[in-house]
Amino acid sequence: MSSLSIRIDLAPEIRVGPGKIRLLEAIAEHGSISAAGRVLGMSYRRAWLLVDELNRSFSEPVVEGQAGGRSGGGAHVTPLGERLIACYRAIERDATAAAAQHLAGIQGAVAAH
Repeated sequence: MSSLSIRIDLAPEIRVGPGKIRLLEAIAEHGSISAAGRVLGMSYRRAWLLVDELNRSFSEPVVEGQAGGRSGGGAHVTPLGERLIACYRAIERDATAAAAQHLAGIQGAVAAH
């Protein structure tokens, strides 16, 4: 079974791909960067660096931290972050549909492993 992996180069140093989008989705689901990192098998530092990179890449943050308190801090995906996820997933769906026939045409030539 073939699939597409989409990476969008928005500018020379600004890239968004499946890893960053999965991280944003995990933050939205779990409410924290550290929990999202654990779910995805990455260190908190790696997850935080990716979030920081995303936040510096856009005119406003895609993830915002929440101050700690009795129950601790957390993070949430902003409306811009939600829009980024939705647009990326729409591009991915459309590209997959457009490429399906071509992928099927080469899938049969893949050596069995």
